[in-house]
Amino acid sequence: MSRAGGVCGHVSAADMAAARRLLPRWAGSLRPVSSGAAASGAYPKRVKVVEVGPRDGLQNEKNLVPTPVKINLINMLSETGLQVIEATSFVSPKWVPQMADHTEVLQGIKKSPGISYPVLTPNLKGFQAAVAAGAKEVSIFGAASELFTQKNINCSIEESLERFEEVMRAAKEASIPVRGYVSCVLGCPYEGKISAAKVAEVSKKMYSMGCYEISLGDTIGVGTPGSMREMLAVVMKEVPVGALAVHCHDTYGQALANILVALQMGVSVVDASVAGLGGCPYAQGASGNVATEDLVYMLNGLGIHTGVDLQKLMDTGTFICNALNRKTNSKVSQASCRL
Repeated sequence: MSRAGGVCGHVSAADMAAARRLLPRWAGSLRPVSSGAAASGAYPKRVKVVEVGPRDGLQNEKNLVPTPVKINLINMLSETGLQVIEATSFVSPKWVPQMADHTEVLQGIKKSPGISYPVLTPNLKGFQAAVAAGAKEVSIFGAASELFTQKNINCSIEESLERFEEVMRAAKEASIPVRGYVSCVLGCPYEGKISAAKVAEVSKKMYSMGCYEISLGDTIGVGTPGSMREMLAVVMKEVPVGALAVHCHDTYGQALANILVALQMGVSVVDASVAGLGGCPYAQGASGNVATEDLVYMLNGLGIHTGVDLQKLMDTGTFICNALNRKTNSKVSQASCRL
């Protein structure tokens, strides 16, 4: 990806309070999970599902996906009841050719009331292009691994955080909420195991900069319920659980189990990708994200409200798989096809 924009200087209490006020529209509908609930292992009553298929799901596709297909995918997802659909990434086409049509996609979709369509912006140039294209929310991405950060955005973790600072400043001036991603929280393709303390350190810095939410990504899917619990216990000492999300890849078949542990610990925001699409162009072995269909099926079974229509979601998964000429990675959709 292109060289990132930066984050992390001194942020005053007033700045942080102002950043918190920039929460997206859907934030008010989520009930905060009390520390007591988190400690007792009780599940949240509601879970916000963040659909990352159009961006994280498609960015690693070898063949360029036609712009109209991307637009149709997002429009179909908008009909499912999802509140957040990550639309595209304003990165340099040189680094991620699949996202070269970011402006056309963002301007071509039908933006439904009450739905947020965030876009990934690695630096100030990307942020400015996103805003010019009509973006109302953006995301920045860091990592808990030094080697991954070097290979991904050609700088150290500390340098990446410094680069985000100008993005955060511009976002504050434009009243645009910023979500933060932390990659490799349970393992790195280059470094192996990552310490929970490092994850907590990076998460705390991004939260302190003004990111309203921190999405903790198991980028290569090596985490287990045990390592997820251990990592979250450390991170939750630095960042409020109500500001945390999990982003699990299913490389080792552990994604739903890891998400279940996160829910028991009080996390109420989960990233997922329709049909289990996705990976990371900079993380070898990073197979698809957890399938949104499978996540919603599990949450329905737990009696947790998502507002998502599972059948419409499955229909959307069928559409994109047909367009990509591939089988779905959703176990729920696979089983339904056989019934």
